[in-house]
Amino acid sequence: MEKIEQVIKESLKYHTIGEVNGRIRIRITDETKAKLIKASYGIYNHSTVELCHWTKSALVRGQSCYKFKFYGAPAGGSHRCAEFSPVGMICSNRCVYCWRPTESFDSFIPSEDLVDDPEEVVQGVLRERYRLLTGYFGNPKSKDRAKEALVPTHWSISLSGEPTLYPKLPQLVKYLKSLPSTKSVFIVTNGEHPEMLERLQREDALPTQLYLSCNAPNRELFYRINVPVMYREDAWERWLRSLELLSRLNTRTVIRITLIRSLNYDFKYIPEFAKLMLIGNPHFIEAKSYMHLGHSTFRLKRSDMLRHEEVREWALKLLEEINRLGGNFRYMDEDEPSRIVVLQNMSRYVDRWIVRPEDQAKIK
Repeated sequence: MEKIEQVIKESLKYHTIGEVNGRIRIRITDETKAKLIKASYGIYNHSTVELCHWTKSALVRGQSCYKFKFYGAPAGGSHRCAEFSPVGMICSNRCVYCWRPTESFDSFIPSEDLVDDPEEVVQGVLRERYRLLTGYFGNPKSKDRAKEALVPTHWSISLSGEPTLYPKLPQLVKYLKSLPSTKSVFIVTNGEHPEMLERLQREDALPTQLYLSCNAPNRELFYRINVPVMYREDAWERWLRSLELLSRLNTRTVIRITLIRSLNYDFKYIPEFAKLMLIGNPHFIEAKSYMHLGHSTFRLKRSDMLRHEEVREWALKLLEEINRLGGNFRYMDEDEPSRIVVLQNMSRYVDRWIVRPEDQAKIK
């Protein structure tokens, strides 16, 4: 207990450690939990869940997110997506474009004995997600889809925390894949923890699709945009290690570039970005505008958002440079509401569809 108290003293501000169901566990503090619930999060011990804009849209029979358009996931539509973090409010970076309240993040690697087991995480997340869905059951426009939403087909492990900091991530991915309704599991990582990516590969626990965030073409901008706080000295080098790993992981891989007008959008950076894309050699590249939403509005300006036409122009110039350097990518698709363009790797080709459009109606 003395060691645990020392961890609390030195590392934790927004989390606490104490007895939960007869075991010593980490959990989000009551004060932080209250703020998050007010912001429409669900909280279970150290895990968080939320209904994103596209989930809410799909519930009332509106548009699903671009991942459905690009890849056919979430199968059945975005109301079947459970977006959650097994380590809510714990992250190794303080990215300037993050929608989340990064000022309420802690930065540490929880030990296995202090975190919930995967099954407990998932059951807790589903209970909280049910609470968030409650208002949709009485709406004639959404009640049928709200019932469908209770059985997710897609699990997006991202939200408000870096998922590779959850020490039981391989077990979590395997558990999610074992659920009868699961069609896909996505993980979004900042790349600061390549050891966990190596472990996912080694333990045959890779997700259906792995996203690596790429927001800077060089070391200087990496520190300005991602603001690493756990590995200040070698954060860029650790990210490069994850980038190189991407080229040989045995699963679908995506590099997502978030474009910010005042920081990384200048065309002069495209050659550097192109070289990074060739190192990672992902199956897909998503170039996306920063969106002026949530807590990012305190750090960036509305003018930092790009028009969709600007994103398309930038992505096509990146495509041209990648292929000039010896790559073999092509334009695949785009989604104007999300201001995003996706490129596909033809040398490392995989079918874009996780669930094909003609099979969506068969999803139960």
